[in-house]
Amino acid sequence: MRRIVRGAIGVLEERRRLDERTSPATKAALRMLFLEYRRLARAGALPSLWDTGLRVFSQFDEDGTILCLVAAAERGPERVLDLGAGNGVQASNVANLILNFGYDGVLIDGEPERIAWAERFYARHPDTKERPPRIVESFLTRENVNDVVRAAGLEGEVDVLSIDVDGNDYWLWEALECVQPRFVVVEAHPELGLDDYVAPYDPEFVWSHSNGARGGASVTAMLALGERLGYRAVGSNRYGFNLFFARNDVAPAVPAIPHGELLARAGLSV
Repeated sequence: MRRIVRGAIGVLEERRRLDERTSPATKAALRMLFLEYRRLARAGALPSLWDTGLRVFSQFDEDGTILCLVAAAERGPERVLDLGAGNGVQASNVANLILNFGYDGVLIDGEPERIAWAERFYARHPDTKERPPRIVESFLTRENVNDVVRAAGLEGEVDVLSIDVDGNDYWLWEALECVQPRFVVVEAHPELGLDDYVAPYDPEFVWSHSNGARGGASVTAMLALGERLGYRAVGSNRYGFNLFFARNDVAPAVPAIPHGELLARAGLSV
């Protein structure tokens, strides 16, 4: 009985925290911050991205940096794409834009339980129940990623692309052609060191079943991929493993950050 009661209390507490993250007061504060960043961008006076991090739904401080980036660009399509979305809310890099700013988008994950949770949440939440994001169950590979995204009804420009599939992130970004993100946040692996290293492509790679096999791409490799695809690196999360990129024709008020500074943030000595 005590376990049941504790479980029920935990569910209620999590619901309270979720409600606070989308409350009118939270929305008002975030929108004021957005407008201030837009004003500063137009005046050429944006703060360093390292000073903009904050967490609403993201795992660490990604929400604040993404908010600053989106504000620094002129108005976009207000659409997002999340590859490796989890349950679409907890540790999400796009839930803040969907729930607090009304963005549309597509959330894709390969775990049925997480997808079912996301579908229930967005179908019931008052901010999204009339127009929830498209939520898709699919195990993504570089061979199918464009077809899966197109089938979900998404093509063309999107404001933010988030990639966190714990393995083939590099290969998915390289293969994705059906959308043109303004900004990209993608996971790299500082533990792979300074080398330009990408784990060989394995369409069946699952991190939890890898038995310690090296997966993913190093920070250096991901920075090189961004440059090749027409993006400049503009920052990272506080621990240096989620990298932020801006398309070269977007948000000129946001400068590129020297690669050495990004490597240092990831704990790598140049």
